[in-house]
Amino acid sequence: MVLAPGIAGCAPPNPAEAPAAERSAAGLEQVPLTIRSASATHRFTVEVARSPQEQANGLMHRQSLAPDRGMLFPYDPPQPASFWMKNTLIPLDIIFIRADGTIARIAANTVPLSLQPVPSLEPVAAVLEIAGGRAAELGIAPGDRVSWSR
Repeated sequence: MVLAPGIAGCAPPNPAEAPAAERSAAGLEQVPLTIRSASATHRFTVEVARSPQEQANGLMHRQSLAPDRGMLFPYDPPQPASFWMKNTLIPLDIIFIRADGTIARIAANTVPLSLQPVPSLEPVAAVLEIAGGRAAELGIAPGDRVSWSR
């Protein structure tokens, strides 16, 4: 979830940005995302939180997140980002992605409802949230490469 500039969450989407068939139940655009790790290629379908309001809301109030789903927070230009878990009911792995597509850092199994900031520690082009524990389960690590439709 976002705190302020560079801090993300989840908000109502703008339906005019993508066709209805490509939108989630929350109204956000959905795109395929791939992570290439040392051992395998992992595919996800992610909701894209582009606007400040969408980013402020992130995955707040969600009861669950499927293992092959997530939320992506793109930043252009790359910038430091800091997330928190306010109103987020499920643990998440927060994956910070550099401009070259490599994973800079993974904050694993973040604590639901925590107000503790989770910083990127460097400028990032995107942040990916997936179900807590999935990165370790799949062997996803810093340096792995992430790609998605932009």
